[in-house]
Amino acid sequence: MGLLDQIVKGLAGKFLGGGTGAQNPLLDIALSLLTNPQTGGLEGLVETFKGKGLNDIMSSWISTGQNLPISANQIQNVLGSDLIQQFAKKLGASNADVSGGLANLLPELIDKLTPTGQLPEKNVLEQGLKMLKTDSI
Repeated sequence: MGLLDQIVKGLAGKFLGGGTGAQNPLLDIALSLLTNPQTGGLEGLVETFKGKGLNDIMSSWISTGQNLPISANQIQNVLGSDLIQQFAKKLGASNADVSGGLANLLPELIDKLTPTGQLPEKNVLEQGLKMLKTDSI
């Protein structure tokens, strides 16, 4: 896991409870969806939701208002059954458990990562990392 992933995971653990010592493999999977440059990270996930007709749901998670719920079936529709099956195999869980878990986790995680109601600029996390490196030296 890269440094960026570790920092995002630590922040997510802090915001979602359970601190950095808590091991949550489903959180690892959710964070991989948000930080994977091959899929466009958070911006790519937003576009995928829009493409599947779920823009209102995703927009509610990013906004400062109430988060709209999402079902396990909607998560599977957005991410695709093949990807859910890969995650399930990795976790030793059922597809339904993974879809349901992501349906519970993603709204809160995305909400906490967008506290101003806007997607962070592309290089904000990288800039934050540089500042942390400079401050710790």
